[in-house]
Amino acid sequence: MEAWQPDQEQLRQLVGYLRDSLSGHNQNAQKHASMVQEYSLKHYSLSPLGRLLFTQFQFWLTFSIIKQMLSQAKSSPDITNYLTYILCSLPASLDLSPENSHLARSSAAISLKNIIKTRYRVIPPGNLAYIRISLLPCLEDSNSQIRNFTGNVITELVKQGGVLGWPEIFPALLALAGNDAGNVPTQTQEGSMSALSKVCEDSKKSLDRDYQGHRPLNVILPRLLQLTASPLPKVRASALESINIFIPQKPRALLLLMDSLLSRLFQLAHDSSDDVRRYVCRSFVQLVDVQPERIVPHMEGLVSYMVSQQRNTDDPDLALDAAEFWLSIGEHKNLCSSLGPYLPTIIPCLLESMVYGDDDIARLEGDADDANEADKTENIKPQFAKSKGVRTANTGSSTKRDINGATGSASLDNGLDEGEIEDYDDEPEGANPEDEWNLRKCSAAALDVLATFFHQPVFDITLPYLKDNLNHPDWPNREAAVLAIGAVADGCMEVVSPHLPELIPYLISLLQDSEPVVRQITCWALGRYSQWAAYLQDERAKASYFEPMMDGILKKMLDRNKAVQEAAASAFSRLEETAKKELTPYCKPIIQQFVRCFESYKDRNMFILYDCVQTLAEHVGPALAEPELTKLLVPALVTRWESVSDQSQELFPLLECLSYVATAMGESFAQIADPIFSRCIRIIHQNLQEYLLAASNKAMESPDKDFLVVSLDLLSSTIQVLPSVISDELVAQSQPRMFDLLRFCLEDPSNDVRQSSYALLGDCAVYVFPQLQPELPALMPVLIRQLDLDAMPDEEAESAFSVINNACWSSGEISLQEKYGMAPYVEQLYERLFNIISNPGVLPSVTENAAIALGRLGLYCSEGLALHLAEFASLFLQSIRLVDDTDEKGQAFLGLNRTIVINPLGMESCLLDYFKATAAFKNFREDDLKKSFQQVLIGYKTMIPNFGGFIGQLSVKDQQKLHNTYNV
Repeated sequence: MEAWQPDQEQLRQLVGYLRDSLSGHNQNAQKHASMVQEYSLKHYSLSPLGRLLFTQFQFWLTFSIIKQMLSQAKSSPDITNYLTYILCSLPASLDLSPENSHLARSSAAISLKNIIKTRYRVIPPGNLAYIRISLLPCLEDSNSQIRNFTGNVITELVKQGGVLGWPEIFPALLALAGNDAGNVPTQTQEGSMSALSKVCEDSKKSLDRDYQGHRPLNVILPRLLQLTASPLPKVRASALESINIFIPQKPRALLLLMDSLLSRLFQLAHDSSDDVRRYVCRSFVQLVDVQPERIVPHMEGLVSYMVSQQRNTDDPDLALDAAEFWLSIGEHKNLCSSLGPYLPTIIPCLLESMVYGDDDIARLEGDADDANEADKTENIKPQFAKSKGVRTANTGSSTKRDINGATGSASLDNGLDEGEIEDYDDEPEGANPEDEWNLRKCSAAALDVLATFFHQPVFDITLPYLKDNLNHPDWPNREAAVLAIGAVADGCMEVVSPHLPELIPYLISLLQDSEPVVRQITCWALGRYSQWAAYLQDERAKASYFEPMMDGILKKMLDRNKAVQEAAASAFSRLEETAKKELTPYCKPIIQQFVRCFESYKDRNMFILYDCVQTLAEHVGPALAEPELTKLLVPALVTRWESVSDQSQELFPLLECLSYVATAMGESFAQIADPIFSRCIRIIHQNLQEYLLAASNKAMESPDKDFLVVSLDLLSSTIQVLPSVISDELVAQSQPRMFDLLRFCLEDPSNDVRQSSYALLGDCAVYVFPQLQPELPALMPVLIRQLDLDAMPDEEAESAFSVINNACWSSGEISLQEKYGMAPYVEQLYERLFNIISNPGVLPSVTENAAIALGRLGLYCSEGLALHLAEFASLFLQSIRLVDDTDEKGQAFLGLNRTIVINPLGMESCLLDYFKATAAFKNFREDDLKKSFQQVLIGYKTMIPNFGGFIGQLSVKDQQKLHNTYNV
């Protein structure tokens, strides 16, 4: 077949367009960027030549150029061939300068990759063949960027076409990278290996699949292992990088090669290339998780090696990869214990690595007093809404999330975000270097992990370092010593405690250090020891240590440096988490300082201030409702509330904060509830309108759903805390109507929105049911559909279960209020709830809520459930067994008992389990429940001929409880 050839005039024009598309000098083109993108998207399917314009590089072409290209594209169906030709065979006859030639070829590669990514299925087979045959020679290009771009196109072709779409590429790349022919140029070997590594990264799962008895990885991995012996450092490094891609998957091909891999790693450990040694470190870090038993016999040599690599001051990336080894080991108890003999070697290395380097010292030294300077937009972290929580079977209340959105008590990670040791991999470009994960933070985190495991031995090794450096004349040494004190806090608290009466006053004095960085880390360290100080039993000791600590951190919240302010606010939030109600006597000075912060903080630190306020509200609760305190706090919050626009992301933490303040203030929140409630309704309405417009107009950007989440949560909190008469009025007068908006939110595509929506629905059933009741015919079918497990996407299981959990809870609350009116929904609700409690893949907390909802449904609709009793009774008892004896559980049992009275034979298969559950129940808050248990037991006593022998199968303890409680 004759080789494809381009039309020279079209080629010349296209090369010019491509060259200009990556040029930074066409200012007029930049002005029309948004028009270019919209037009390109709209006409992509009609104009192949125009399609290339819409890429992630945002080609800044003028609108007139776009129209020219679209017109010419009608006669140029072979756009992919043109782009391939320009990338791989750009002729010298076009008379381009080297710079313009490079721009045109780079732009062609980017455009070709994006067309393959978005339109692979409609590219003609002949064009695909032309692309494939042209790309491999391009890996010989002398320009490394062109080789990299070519590798990107190859990777996209394999990703879109699958392994069988281009099976020849793998042996071809391996042969080139391995110089099988003996005359492959160096740059070609390096380019081919780089391309193969990219293919492995993007197609790692498909390479380990079976294709008619063959797995590509069975061939690729042994060859990659051979390539780690290449004479070229870049090939060795890239080959080992590729092997590392597959280690977490634990493919059989790799496990069979494990001995060879380990032997090769020990050889490469002394490679002259820093890049190779960096990947050696990464290999061992991954092997710790995959094959820990292979690591233990080599621990002594590995410790020595990792310490030597961590001390490599010329390559900080290599040092960081070596330091990651200690963190990885720390996650495995058996492995961690094997580090014991080597702690005297490891700990000093970690301490050395915690001192700022020369570049950081030059950057940080003498930081400006910038508290009065406005924040730059790029330095403000994006904010994301955090749902206030899921409704639990035990309490029906929401579970508090920490600042990272995780539930549960303060953990190491939660503590880390107060100052120094957290990994911020997702920071935007241009962010503060102090927010980046680096050797210093990794070493401190490793010290923390080892201290948590070994305790005193770690502190004993660290103590001499602290004595030498806490009073060091050079601030980097002082700062590192304070970081070390904070890092060992959780793991060594018991052995550090005798030293704290001396250490705490010294740390408090460092809050006045001349260097902001020292003041910053001192705030964090004090926060780590706040629990020790907060719970001192001696009041004089508390006055000597806790109060000065609290006062010192509070004062630093108004430091002249914004980074110190942030560290202090974060440390105080930690102190609030640990001290809890111990802070109640100090609420007034705390609130007074918060108010001063509201008056002076810039945008970035305002977000952490909100967290301080809400954490205080959570832990001191009703104490915030004192009139003296509300007069201080409420005006500050209202002033900020009024200054923040409906489109600002600051609304996320502000509304979340107000939710907790509302809960703490209770009825006192009524003074500001009306405007806040109305604004939440307005925000929800605006967001839903924008969403509907965006759904019908693809050119519009869809609104941020987080605005819905925080607004729905604040509506829930407001309804919960206010007297019913006020809540009823707020709901009744809402414009647009709250329940009209809620119906849309209950069916929103976002799990987070639906989770908060069903929480609000349940709260409405509890607190404003007269307003909800007329809406039930419209809302109940939506709720029932939500309970369908088959409609839940597998990839969203975790967040979807939270939605189903809240839907179960709200259905139970509605049943409790609607009573006999639930009859039309019994069959559908039963089917959905039964499927939940009978599915072993459902989370236990969701199963518990579903069982309670089912029992509550039986309170007034027991006749409808009685027909199904034999089917669900055993599962009900299993699901509810571990739930505390709350009102909700009592109501569920009352509903079950009423169902049993109608169909006592339905319990035949699980009657003994029912008797055990009856004996175990203790907290009777209602006489009806105890009477219902007694009625059921007496009924079975009359039905079972040898009742004494039957209950004799129970434990003596359970028999005694039944006799004492129910007289049976």
